[in-house]
Formats: sequence, structure tokens, C-alpha cells
Amino acid sequence: MATWNNLNTQNSASPLMEQLIFFHDHTLLILFMITVLVSYLMASLFFNMFNNRFLLEGQTIELIWTILPAITLIFIALPSLHLLYLLDEVNNPMITIKTIAHQWYWSYEYSDFKKIEFDSYMVPSSSMEPFNFRLLDVDNRIVLPYNSQIRIMITAADVIHSWTIPSLGVKVDATPGRLNQTSFFMNRAGLLFGQCSEICGANHSFMPIVIESISPSSFINWIMKN
Repeated sequence: MATWNNLNTQNSASPLMEQLIFFHDHTLLILFMITVLVSYLMASLFFNMFNNRFLLEGQTIELIWTILPAITLIFIALPSLHLLYLLDEVNNPMITIKTIAHQWYWSYEYSDFKKIEFDSYMVPSSSMEPFNFRLLDVDNRIVLPYNSQIRIMITAADVIHSWTIPSLGVKVDATPGRLNQTSFFMNRAGLLFGQCSEICGANHSFMPIVIESISPSSFINWIMKN
């Protein structure tokens, strides 16, 4: 979960999020090297202006600063395309959930085992317990097993919303009249928090998402009880 003093990404809870973090660090290193190189060149031109006049008409330097950015873009584009294809891949899911966005709450439907439907509202400040997280907790959490391929199908009943779980690397638009889908694989137990990431109206900031990741055996017991 994000904290006030954390400027980095959240700890990953899925293999795809781990790859996204690796790509972020990889790209950040390239950007850092570009910034240092450009800053050095600008400083050297500024302080040695009369000694570097050859840069204005030098064919060699023109060739270098044309080829070098192209090579740099290749090192960014190749892992980026690889990740895009991985994020769009939907493997054989073990569980499918349907999510319907409303102003301003979420509805969930389990239909693989038996029909389970519920709405998920943010816990208001007046009803909070000591263990609740302010503006992040909900009255009905999504309960899912870890080490299982999950497919989620997302739509909206009114306006465009966005179903987002940062620690899973999942962000999918919920569009009225359209059914979008994505899949994810959780590799640890815990509570995973998210929020609607599309400005959808006055209470946009008050429709959080909470996934409770539990063991497959505990998930079967939860299904039997519901």
C-alpha cells in the first residue's frame, strides 16, 4: 500500500508488476545518462564557446547525435513492446469475475462456481473501525486466491470509470456499453488497495477497490459459505 513518504512504486503482488518495475528502473537509468550527457555538453559549450565552433558544422558530431538517440530509443522500445504484449495476454483463467462500475461504487459478480453478487462501497468515516484504512477500505472486499490466474471483465453502468490496482499493475477502463477484460496472477497473500483512476464525477475520489488475496483452500471455504 502507498504511504505518504514513499515516492517509489508499491511493492509488487504479481509477476507483471515486477516486470513493470524493472522496466521503470531500466528507463530511468537511460534518462539519467541522457541528462548527464546533455548537461555536460551544454556546460562545455557555454564555458568553451570559442573552442567548440567545430560543433556547428561538424559532420561527425551530426552523425553521432543522430545515431545515438536512435540506438537509445531501441533499448527503450524493445522491452516496452514486450511488456505491452504480456499485459494484453489472457491465459486460461481459473476464475472469472465481472465488475460493473457505478457512480460511485463497484458491483461484482462471481459466476464460475455459483452466483455470488454484491456491491462494494467505501467505508464512511463515521463507521470506521480501528483496523480500517480511511478512504481506502470497503464494506465488501473482493476475495480471490493467490497463485491462480484471474480474469476480470469490466464495464460501467453510467460514465467512464477505471478499475485500478497499482500493486498488480492493472488499470482497465470501465466503459458503458463495452466489456473490457484483463487478467492477473497474484503471488502473495494480503490486502491490495486501488481506486477509480478516471475522473467520473463529484464522488470520484470515494470509490476504492480492495482485493483480499487468500489461499486457494480458504477461498473454497469462502465460496461454500456464500
